[in-house]
Amino acid sequence: MANETPLQHGPIQFGLFDWIESDKLLARDTFEERLKMLEYADESGFFCYQLAEHHLTPLCLAPSPGIFLAAAAQRTRHIRLGPLVYLLPLYDPLRLLQEICMLDHLSNGRLDVGVGRGVVPFEIASYNVNPDETGDIFNEALDVLLKGFTNDVISHEGRYFTYENVRPWIRPLQQPYPPLWYASTNVESAPWVARNGFNTANIFNPSSDIRAYFDLYKRSWQEHQNDPGRLNPHVDVPKYGLVRHVYVAPTDRQAEEECRAAHEAWFHNISLLPTLTGEPRSMEFISNYDSLRGNEVMIAGSPESVTDQVRHGIEDTGCSYFGCIFAFGDLTHEQVMRSMRLFVQEVMPSI
Repeated sequence: MANETPLQHGPIQFGLFDWIESDKLLARDTFEERLKMLEYADESGFFCYQLAEHHLTPLCLAPSPGIFLAAAAQRTRHIRLGPLVYLLPLYDPLRLLQEICMLDHLSNGRLDVGVGRGVVPFEIASYNVNPDETGDIFNEALDVLLKGFTNDVISHEGRYFTYENVRPWIRPLQQPYPPLWYASTNVESAPWVARNGFNTANIFNPSSDIRAYFDLYKRSWQEHQNDPGRLNPHVDVPKYGLVRHVYVAPTDRQAEEECRAAHEAWFHNISLLPTLTGEPRSMEFISNYDSLRGNEVMIAGSPESVTDQVRHGIEDTGCSYFGCIFAFGDLTHEQVMRSMRLFVQEVMPSI
C-alpha cells in the first residue's frame, strides 16, 4: 500500500547551477574564476554545485563536465558536486561508469549524478548519434551503469552496447551508487521521474507550472517508494529543486540594470546554436527579460527584494531545494561574487 503521509522535507537547501558560458576571458581564466566561486560556496553552506553538459555552443565551455568537477573536488571539502546532466547518448557507458567512480572517490563521496538524453538535436547529431534514438540509448546506457555500480563483473548484450565479463576494478565510494538526478520541464514526465526514484530539478517554467510538476512528482514518488528494484533506494527523501537566475545588488535599480544586460548576453549564448541550426523559435519563451522577471523566472533586486522573490518561489512551487544561477551572461567575477555574498549574508538567513 502506498504511504498516504504527505512527503515531508527538512529546511530548504540552497545550491548552484551553472553552464560556464564563454566570455571575453581565456577559458583558463574563466575556469579559475569559477573555482574561486566554488571555494566561497563551499565555505558558505551551499549543498551542491551542478554543471550542465552542452556541446558546440558558447553557452558551455565545459562539454566534459567530469573534468571540471574533478578540479572542483580538489578545491572544496563540503559542497556536493555533480553533472546536471551527463548526456548518456554521447558516452560509452562502460567508460562513463569508470569516470563516475573516479569522481566519487576524488570527491570523497560528494558526487551526485544527473543523467539525461539531451534537448538540442544538433548537439547529439554532431557526434553521429541519431537524435530519434536517444531515448533507447539512454535506457540501455543507464542499465549498463547500474549493473556496473553494483557488480564486480559486467556482462551485457544490447542493441547499442555489448560487454562480456568485463571487470572495471573500481566501484563507487557511495553505496550502492551516487544519488541520481533527472531534470525536466515537462509535467507529463513527473510520474516516470518519480517512479524511478530520481531526484529532480525544474528550470525556466513559471512557478504555477512547476507546482503542478512537483505535486505530481511527490505523489508518484510516494506511491512507488517501496517498489522492488527502484532506483536511488538509499535516498530516503528526494530533492525536487527549483532553479532560478539570481542577481543581488545593493539597490533594486542597480540590480535590474545589471541583470537586464546580463540576460541579453546569456540569451545570445543559449540561443545562438538553435538560431544557426534553424530552430530560433525554440528559445523565444526565454527571450523577453521583462516577462521572465514578471514571472520571477529570473530573480533580481536588493537583498530585501530578492528575499521576497526567493520566498515566493519556494512557497509557490513547494520545492525542497533551490538552485541559484549566480554566474550568467557577461557578469564579471566581481559582480558575481558581490551578488553571492549579499545572498549568503542577507538572503539565506532570512529564508
